[in-house]
Amino acid sequence: MDAQRKLYNLANRFLVGGVDSPVRSFAYVGGKPVFIKSGKGSRVYDYNNKEYLDYVLSWGSVVLGHNYADITRQLKQKIGLGLSFGTTNQSEVALARQIIQAVPFIEKIRFVNSGTEAVMGAVRLARGYTKKDKIIKFSHAYHGHADYLLAKAGSGLASLRISSSAGVPKDFVRQTLVLPFGDRQALAAAFKKNKNKIAGVLVEPVGGNYGVQPPDLEFLKYLRRITKENQTILIFDEVITGFRFHFGSAAELFKITPDLICLGKIIGGGLPIGAYGGKANIMNKLAPKGKVYQASTFSGNPIVMQAGLITLEVLKGQRNNYQRLKNLNVYLCGNLIKEALAQGIKLQLSYYGNMFSLRFRSKNKFGKFYRLMLKRGIFFAPSEFEANFLSFAHTQKDINRTLKAAKWAFAEIGERYAGRR
Repeated sequence: MDAQRKLYNLANRFLVGGVDSPVRSFAYVGGKPVFIKSGKGSRVYDYNNKEYLDYVLSWGSVVLGHNYADITRQLKQKIGLGLSFGTTNQSEVALARQIIQAVPFIEKIRFVNSGTEAVMGAVRLARGYTKKDKIIKFSHAYHGHADYLLAKAGSGLASLRISSSAGVPKDFVRQTLVLPFGDRQALAAAFKKNKNKIAGVLVEPVGGNYGVQPPDLEFLKYLRRITKENQTILIFDEVITGFRFHFGSAAELFKITPDLICLGKIIGGGLPIGAYGGKANIMNKLAPKGKVYQASTFSGNPIVMQAGLITLEVLKGQRNNYQRLKNLNVYLCGNLIKEALAQGIKLQLSYYGNMFSLRFRSKNKFGKFYRLMLKRGIFFAPSEFEANFLSFAHTQKDINRTLKAAKWAFAEIGERYAGRR
């Protein structure tokens, strides 16, 4: 029995569904999931040592590529000092300073351990600051797995055809209003109906959890205006988009200033992290300065902070590289559409910056395409509802290899499903 299959069998014996996060099970695409043993640059390797070009990149966290030399070297030194102390440390302060310098509307920041925790903290803070209870989110947006945010969420729930999670009492989502993104009338009506009751509006400036959704700048500007008019906190969920498109936030790129911002993924350099920040008068409502409580044993972990600090220092020095990634993504996506059309396959491909997602006419066809690409060593996100990413390690050669594999896969699907497109 090969190493990959042996580990798969063991995982199913001891882990629920063989995974610790549902999308990793490959339930959406079928077949056995890939288990990754190691990575280097734009490539990862499974337990049979098969190589894959990686567009998952730890769900967008590994922006510099896997096993980046400076990160690995400095973390080895940092580990030698100890793993965790539960106190404030120098790397924590340095990372906070780096983020605040890069995103000037943040005056104070609080580190946590995941994007979910960051959003939970920001929502609680918005409620504590405004002394209001209701929160607005938008359909298909995933903001983590807090009970009150799983109503009509995207990403993993969408992949499993689940509109909301079992185990969440209706009372838990009673204060969560879910609106269609981009619908100004619905938004205005919600504020009118719930006058002086809405604490915050939570939004992804670029959607990444129902496929990639490019920004609707006019709606985001309207969102900023109406939240100001109603003394409501505007929260940008930039767990995916922070430091994704340039050295800073999407908010700055779009010239829209939210009251609070949630960060994650990239700022941890591949290690577990989350953060939320904003103006000092809001952030100072957090304990120990204020009465909004939030705490964590592992927040500000020195190893994680160092990984994040090195990552941001490298990104700052290579900020011109963002345009190269954008150009590569435009080239990749344009040619994927071209190759699909050549085989009579209608492919919906959505992209922005260095993110993209693919959607076929049927889930079955996506699954077939996915497995063919995997066979050729191309590792895409195993769901049409998840985003794919390019890292600074991806090259034109990698893109050409991907397109060559896609041309073959589209031809296979076109021949196999001729007349059923």
